[in-house]
Amino acid sequence: MINPNVSVDCVVFGFDGQRLNALLIEQEDLGQDHRFALPGDHLQDEESLDEAASRVLKELTGLTGLYLRQCGAFGDPNRVSNTNDLPWLRTHRSNPEARVITIAYYALVKMEDFNPSASGFAKRVFWTDTYDIPALAFDHNDIFKQALDTLRKALKDMQVGFKLLPEKFTLTQMQSMHEAILRTAFDKRNFRKKVINDNWVIPLEEKQTGVDHKPARLYRWSKKD
Repeated sequence: MINPNVSVDCVVFGFDGQRLNALLIEQEDLGQDHRFALPGDHLQDEESLDEAASRVLKELTGLTGLYLRQCGAFGDPNRVSNTNDLPWLRTHRSNPEARVITIAYYALVKMEDFNPSASGFAKRVFWTDTYDIPALAFDHNDIFKQALDTLRKALKDMQVGFKLLPEKFTLTQMQSMHEAILRTAFDKRNFRKKVINDNWVIPLEEKQTGVDHKPARLYRWSKKD
């Protein structure tokens, strides 16, 4: 049975080497303008919150085995009462005007390892720049902001960065990832000095291959969540 009063919503982040991206779904066309949202759904009685978040991502985007962490709860009494959202709710929910409390998650993926595909009630699934997020259904813009703030804090604590980069990476790739998430620029010399002195990474006896410039040394993370 579906619990009509509890849901999960997921913000999926991916780094493409230059930009931090988020995964959105386009809701089924009900004769309205395009309606975009985060992947989410109601909780089923027999599943835990973590299980629900994993199911939602598999059902709506085809993604499995992701790094998932809770990042907040949203329970405003009016969070699903926007008139623009009602046509979709009335089509997909047996009790469309019930108060819904949602548990938010953020997920991290190495974009090259996944190929999201729409299913369920998602008409389309697509990546978009996190700094160009459109207006989303319900309170999903607020959920997205909370997830991004949580990711930034976790990155500063060196808890999550390895989930967005290849297993072996250059310091330039690592710096680009930090700059994309924190939306700031770092001095190259100072960034590398801190990374190495604080033992964030382990240098490898390997260099890049297949590049049209001088190959850079590869590293791997020394700290993992």
